Amino acid sequence: MDLSTDFMGLHLKNPLILSSGPLSSSGEMMLKALNAGVGAVVTETILNEIRPNVRPRLVKRGEGLQNIWLYTELTLEDWKREIGIVKDAGGTLIANILAYTPSEMAFLAKKVAGFGADAIELGISSPHGEGLEIIASHSDEIYELVKSVVDSVDIPVMVKLSPNVTNLTRVAQAAWKAGAQGISAINTVRSILGVDLESREPLLPTYGGYSGDPIRPIGLAAVATIKQSVDLPVSGIGGISSYEHLLEYIMLGAHTCQLQTALMLRGYSIIPEILSGLCSWLESHSYHRIEEVRGTALSKLKAFEEIIHEPKIARLTSPCPLEQCRMCVISCLYEAISKTDEGRIRIDPAKCNGCGLCMSVCPEHCFEMFLSED
Repeated sequence: MDLSTDFMGLHLKNPLILSSGPLSSSGEMMLKALNAGVGAVVTETILNEIRPNVRPRLVKRGEGLQNIWLYTELTLEDWKREIGIVKDAGGTLIANILAYTPSEMAFLAKKVAGFGADAIELGISSPHGEGLEIIASHSDEIYELVKSVVDSVDIPVMVKLSPNVTNLTRVAQAAWKAGAQGISAINTVRSILGVDLESREPLLPTYGGYSGDPIRPIGLAAVATIKQSVDLPVSGIGGISSYEHLLEYIMLGAHTCQLQTALMLRGYSIIPEILSGLCSWLESHSYHRIEEVRGTALSKLKAFEEIIHEPKIARLTSPCPLEQCRMCVISCLYEAISKTDEGRIRIDPAKCNGCGLCMSVCPEHCFEMFLSED
């Protein structure tokens, strides 16, 4: 199976990339992901000025993770060695950089390009540290920052965008007009993961970035929005922990996908699992290349005004095999579904309003929608 993909002129053996974060804070750590099978790695955010990270800075609830991890604790010159470790091993490396003025961003870009980076990711969208007024909220600032970097280096430049903005289309178009060769989305979501009820304290002492499986729907929507707005390759980020998640992003138009939280919670073995599952799925559906599925779902995404109203209601496709399950009965908003003493599911077509929730909650997939004759 050919999983190779071309992303911003970089030829990758597969579309899976280690995203910027704690597991990309050194050359040795990035090599672990490369050895596990990813197609490329993105460094932790590199700045001119070192900012010490607070302790503790990570907390988990369910499948979600909040972090108040800021940026690298290595100096800019330290990164020459770390990037060299990856490049000496033959890896493809994207340097994530952050600065607050166009001239400083250009300076950082030229430095990491000189260190051997294959591409640059502008990490302008952290939901913590800077508060709500992140750079990624302002299309004019994005334009100036991107333009300064594009004009100063000869390697591809992509911009990492945030979901914490009011108009994602506008900021994506600003990056495109400024000459960006790609976009990555999304960064983490601004959050407070929870409160310790006994101490009456938040689990972490300030707002942080939320990542992991729960943010995947937000990431998918962002990727689709960007792909419908600009003609640029997109690297999808957010909640990827299986080959199914990877395929969802690719079917909505992503060229590559980045992951980090799943590695932190489940280990590097998840990388070959995802790639193996991806190959198996493609083979079972008679595909030969990953490129064949890209954008197939995006082309079917409609504006709300384009949806045709059809009088559909639910019906059973097969008898329910679960005697104790009543999920469809409990969740039916219109009380159209009932279960007999013998365990049979009944649907009252006169009450069914066609909301479709029963199809999602049924663990056995016993429901479908059909056109009502009425």
